[in-house]
Amino acid sequence: MNRRHFLQVTGAAGLLIAFRIPDRRGVVPFAPNAWLQVGTDGVVTLTIDKSEMGEGNHTALAMLIAEELDADWTKVKIGAVPDNPAGWSRRMSTGGSTSVRTSWDILRKAGATARAMLVAAAAQTWGAEPSACSTENGVVSHTGTSHRLTYGELAEKAASIPVPASPPLKDPKDFRLLGKPTHRLDTPSKVNGTAQFGIDVRMPGMLVASIERSPVFGGKVKSFDATRAKAQPGVRHVVQIDGTPWTGTGGAWGVGNESGVAVVADTYWQAVQGRQALQISWDEGPNAALGAIPGKLAALAGQTGVTARSVGDAAATLAGASKKVEAVYEVPFLHHATMEPMNCTAHVRADGCDVWAPTQNQTRAQEVAAEAAGLPKEKVRIHTTLLGGGFGRRLESDFVAEAVRLSKAAGVPVKVIWSREDDTKHGFYRPATYNRLAAGLDAQNKPIAWTHHIVAPPILLKFGPLQNGIDGTLIDGAADVPYAFPNVFVDQVAAELPGIPLGFWRSVGASQNAFVVECFMDEVAAAAGRDPYASHPGARGDEGGLGHTPSRRSCTRHRDRRMGANGLRRSRRRFVGAGWNRAGPSRGMRRRLRPGGEPRYARGADAGRRRVRAVGRAVWRDHDRERPGEGGQLQRLPGAAHPGDAGRRGAHRSQYRRVGRNRRAVRPADRARGM
Repeated sequence: MNRRHFLQVTGAAGLLIAFRIPDRRGVVPFAPNAWLQVGTDGVVTLTIDKSEMGEGNHTALAMLIAEELDADWTKVKIGAVPDNPAGWSRRMSTGGSTSVRTSWDILRKAGATARAMLVAAAAQTWGAEPSACSTENGVVSHTGTSHRLTYGELAEKAASIPVPASPPLKDPKDFRLLGKPTHRLDTPSKVNGTAQFGIDVRMPGMLVASIERSPVFGGKVKSFDATRAKAQPGVRHVVQIDGTPWTGTGGAWGVGNESGVAVVADTYWQAVQGRQALQISWDEGPNAALGAIPGKLAALAGQTGVTARSVGDAAATLAGASKKVEAVYEVPFLHHATMEPMNCTAHVRADGCDVWAPTQNQTRAQEVAAEAAGLPKEKVRIHTTLLGGGFGRRLESDFVAEAVRLSKAAGVPVKVIWSREDDTKHGFYRPATYNRLAAGLDAQNKPIAWTHHIVAPPILLKFGPLQNGIDGTLIDGAADVPYAFPNVFVDQVAAELPGIPLGFWRSVGASQNAFVVECFMDEVAAAAGRDPYASHPGARGDEGGLGHTPSRRSCTRHRDRRMGANGLRRSRRRFVGAGWNRAGPSRGMRRRLRPGGEPRYARGADAGRRRVRAVGRAVWRDHDRERPGEGGQLQRLPGAAHPGDAGRRGAHRSQYRRVGRNRRAVRPADRARGM
């Protein structure tokens, strides 16, 4: 590699330092920056530094690059997530719905840079001006002639073109991918089974571990007897794991894993059997007497909190209000409950450590693994797999610390798998909150005051002292209440519950505060003699509603999102949703409606067996239904076929019935079975 090539790569848009290594034929691949590479076959391989946990951000971020590159979407693929977070150009973490927002400019510029170099390469080939060339679907064309070259044909030449400093970006009106329906890149591998999640990792010589953790947060192993566990088939090691603090000193984010005893065996089942044979005596510590948490929070509600928002004089206005509405809302600790429980595979050696993990936080995982392995960060590689759900739980790295410690102790690769029970009992929970609200109405039932007193343990304490005594995650959706009360007061009391691990859960504060605020607004509307729903669309401080929202139209959409029963939402005058259109329900859906247009099968006590969804021209039976002679019991799993289906169309089609040409959904036999 000469100096020119080195500078082209390392100086592009301040991105990661990378090197162009020639392939076996001596061809330097076209990789103008760390985000993409175009092969001579025209395949565009992208490097995405975010975790894919089902929401489709890998596809969304790939669209940003492909849009500016004008790539052929059928030739776009995602490469491996960078495995050395310490050497990457920005912190590697996926959370807070920030992936697209924080990558919009960076990735668009990366794609535009590559496109400009491909155009320049084509212009040189034809002896033309770059302005006379256009790109579309992975091809550069010359305006006014029939000259066309694919990106694959131009890749080798483009590798020698200087990297432009500020390539022009597209006008949004010219977007061909962004904002358009696009096939997800990860769907095929998930359908054909080749997608690798953390729990799928396999490697030669790997052992599997199951850990019995303290039944009380902060508890420790007093003593244990592993004699029976070691006698179980396949058990190789029994290792005690010491607990580490959830919060490090000096505001550092602690390694944080619980005290426990791990059984390491040839298979997961053998590890679980050995774990069940353990005899452990626990020192449960001070949190054994933690007591009723709701009562503790309620007791703290008498304290004066730190002011988060103050407008006017809410206290005095409430005191003089003609009508006062008060309520208390208590929200429990909430677990993430990801579909894939926590797991991690680690291989610690004297010269390095490799970790395979479904993590949302590669940067922190590398730091935790390095500390647990006793190695520099640069010696640790984090191989990110697909995530079977994240929701903020996998921002934590406790499961990484466990796998690294066990691999170091066993001297071989070790995969730690949490059971569903482990996952539920030993998570990082959204804080429980105690909310005391009050609102005042004047003689005309107009809202004149609003107060919201929040008591909760703060998540942000794990990062150090709270700024101004406020945890912004706890007041999100409360301090910025979207209604224009002339007098508003919102404050927060930080509750000390050090024994319970706290973590970010989806939208964090907004998730519970939206519920609390909207439900209390319904109570205020009822006290004012107004229909709670009808009062909101006109909520502009006039005769039509209570409080204020930006507009009638946006408020209606906001309230509509809360009407989720049966997957339907209210439009201006009709219901729209799956199987519906703006003129009313589709023909297929009308067969399953009562007179008046309501769903024939509403949610109820038997909703699990009596619910149908209309999807296009097909009806999907969510759960098997009661059949004559089955005694009112659900005899089969949801995916199982009824014996009567096999004789007609095959058991494999028993759950998916067309409502089109053959009209199976209206046959007498199907009507008798509730279809």
